[in-house]
Amino acid sequence: DELMVIYQLPEELRKRLRTNNTIERVNQEIRRRDRVIRIFPNDLSVLRLMGALLIEQNEKWAAGPRYLNMTVYHGQFRRSRYA
Repeated sequence: DELMVIYQLPEELRKRLRTNNTIERVNQEIRRRDRVIRIFPNDLSVLRLMGALLIEQNEKWAAGPRYLNMTVYHGQFRRSRYA
């Protein structure tokens, strides 16, 4: 039953949620920047660089186009709940 919950979502959301491309893209960007620097002076410098990268990525996601259009989900939820 728990595995079938995904099929209750609209198809537009299912296509995006079944992959982990977003996470893989962030990991790829972290590895790319790590290869440029190669040697970090201390652990704190690694945390600063990775934190800055994740903040930058968050700002892009917040300001850019939506990866998941939740209006489709909310519209379906309201219809099924009150129908």
